[in-house]
Amino acid sequence: MAVLLTVLLVLNICIGSVAVSISDIIGSFGGGEVGETARTIIREIRMPRALAAAVLGGALALCGYLLQTFFHNPIAGPFVLGISSGSKLVVALVMVFSIGQAAALNSFTLILAAFVGAFLSMGFVLLMARKMDRMSMLIVSGVMIGYICSAVTDFVVTFAEDADIVNLHNWSKGSFSGITWGNVSTMTIVVFAASAAVFLMAKPLSAYQLGEAYAHNMGVNIKLLRIAIVLLSSILAACITAFAGPVSFVGIAVPHLVKQLLKTAKPILMIPACFLGGGAFCLFCDLLARTLFAPTELSISTVTAVFGAPIVIVIMLRRQKESR
Repeated sequence: MAVLLTVLLVLNICIGSVAVSISDIIGSFGGGEVGETARTIIREIRMPRALAAAVLGGALALCGYLLQTFFHNPIAGPFVLGISSGSKLVVALVMVFSIGQAAALNSFTLILAAFVGAFLSMGFVLLMARKMDRMSMLIVSGVMIGYICSAVTDFVVTFAEDADIVNLHNWSKGSFSGITWGNVSTMTIVVFAASAAVFLMAKPLSAYQLGEAYAHNMGVNIKLLRIAIVLLSSILAACITAFAGPVSFVGIAVPHLVKQLLKTAKPILMIPACFLGGGAFCLFCDLLARTLFAPTELSISTVTAVFGAPIVIVIMLRRQKESR
């Protein structure tokens, strides 16, 4: 997976409207003879975008894995449960309000706004989980809150006439374009810190997968573990939405693909594998989004849905077959 991620990272930098060779990539960072145009394309456009796709894709897959473990549901994910839509709504409101006040937004402000939205949506989902016995109804509730948040966001974007928020519409559909090195450094710090915390939770998560009663008997503090899962999944979802907007199906599809590949559900293996797999999946989808209908660029969610939705359908059919 690490090799696949590296190959796709290089391909994302090399392939585009202007072809770039591997020697150009090495030369642009090593002081070799590279044209100014190629150097700018590599260092200021493609490299930050490719790194963002790898980091945020990994965070998205890891967030999906956490939510699936938490709810014991194979189709739980930040997009399905409305967490991404809640983040999108708050970030859009902050963006529009700040632009109207001529205020400058930094990366941490966007992440904080997205975290608030993710936490509110997650709180609603947890509240519904207490009221509903059937997990299918919980998923439906999450989808509905997602639709409501998306509708309000579209309303805000439509009536925000300021010329400075042209990119807000593209962001609201999901895109890795416009990423800067400052964004990359911020998202890397936040995502890797959260991912490291998740990895340290591998043992209690392993016990939690076997049931709450078993985990409790093994000495796991269930209440503390739940709080940690909610906080970490909200932080990961917030970081993705703040920089790339809502990206669909990655959080659902990748954990299942990884599980099928490894033939195991052990968290100590699944956590790093989901991160690498999510990064590779998003790099592949972003490459298609940029090149498939060039110079027109597709939103990243359009491509991820094409590959992710069939996987979700297969999962549901398998569960239906197993329940008979």
